Amino acid sequence: MTGSEQRRQVGHVEPVHVGFLGPLAGSGPCGTVRVEMIESVRFKNFKVLKDTTLPLGRFTLIVGPNGSGKSSAIQGLSAVRNEGNWKVWASAGLPSDQEVTVEVRWDGLPPGVVLRGNWIQGGFNQDGSSSRDMVQPVHETLSRMRKFTFLPGELARPTQLRPNVELGTQGQGLAVVLDQLRDTDPERFDELNQELSRWLPEFNCVLFETSSEGHRSLSLRTRTGKHHVPAAGLSDGTLLALAFLTLAYIPNPPPIVCIEEPDHGIHPRLLRDVQDAIYRLCYPDRLVESRPPVQVIATTHSPYFLDLFRDHREEVVLAHKTGLEARFERLSDRPDAPEILRDSHLGDAWYSGILGGVPAER
Repeated sequence: MTGSEQRRQVGHVEPVHVGFLGPLAGSGPCGTVRVEMIESVRFKNFKVLKDTTLPLGRFTLIVGPNGSGKSSAIQGLSAVRNEGNWKVWASAGLPSDQEVTVEVRWDGLPPGVVLRGNWIQGGFNQDGSSSRDMVQPVHETLSRMRKFTFLPGELARPTQLRPNVELGTQGQGLAVVLDQLRDTDPERFDELNQELSRWLPEFNCVLFETSSEGHRSLSLRTRTGKHHVPAAGLSDGTLLALAFLTLAYIPNPPPIVCIEEPDHGIHPRLLRDVQDAIYRLCYPDRLVESRPPVQVIATTHSPYFLDLFRDHREEVVLAHKTGLEARFERLSDRPDAPEILRDSHLGDAWYSGILGGVPAER
């Protein structure tokens, strides 16, 4: 059995691209508005994104060189829901009378209905190009978006016990979130422990301790000897793996999740499992879960992680940069992609520069 076959044998969730019917609805002039997912984001004069559109699906992986707009795209989604400092986000050298615009278009809404944020001459505006009642549900959904950049130090930090703790954007509150999962959904917590032992065979379960100050901390129990290893004694990669498992198993995750470099700090052999955790968020229908799907946007510089999406080219977006301007291109829209990938790994093809989306030659 090859390494690839071994990775696919257990636990891998193959995506099925079906319509996403989101949980929110609002009334508009045409009746009920059904909020599905972000279809695309149009950028104009937003940092390096001077005039380009980012296509999105249930899952989207953006790959490209530094400064090619990957992080800017996520910032743009955050900016359109809040006023923020749009002047700082204007393209370099932009005249004062030029607009900075981000338009979020939603699948399932009429084509002309967008949520738009724009800045011009010091003023911020936000509108939906139509009835505000119609775009209110999408604004609410976008307001619940979370961007995660997990930090091992925050993941290991003990957390004050209190009700309804949510996983922080850097992993704050991990111990209490897992403790809540054990109390409210023990079957799901057991499933998480089973996956943990598959990902990291040296451990077999998560345990908890409470200090005299009322802080909850976690530890992992070793399979051999049943030793308790406190979070502070775990490797960074182990803590990061536990964070992705937790995000995948919490019963009510955010409707939109952005993850900067989910491969960072993770051993290449675990990247397939990280992909499975992300697909668990995106495709709950394959696991007979009743919650709505989560739309996930991730970025990467890793050819190893990128290669896992060779057969799902519609999920990959290349970020190209020329001079001070960047643009996005969905891999499945490249007519030469089938020929290039006929005998090549996707990660190798991207790293070589054949597909673009790499640093410009010096």
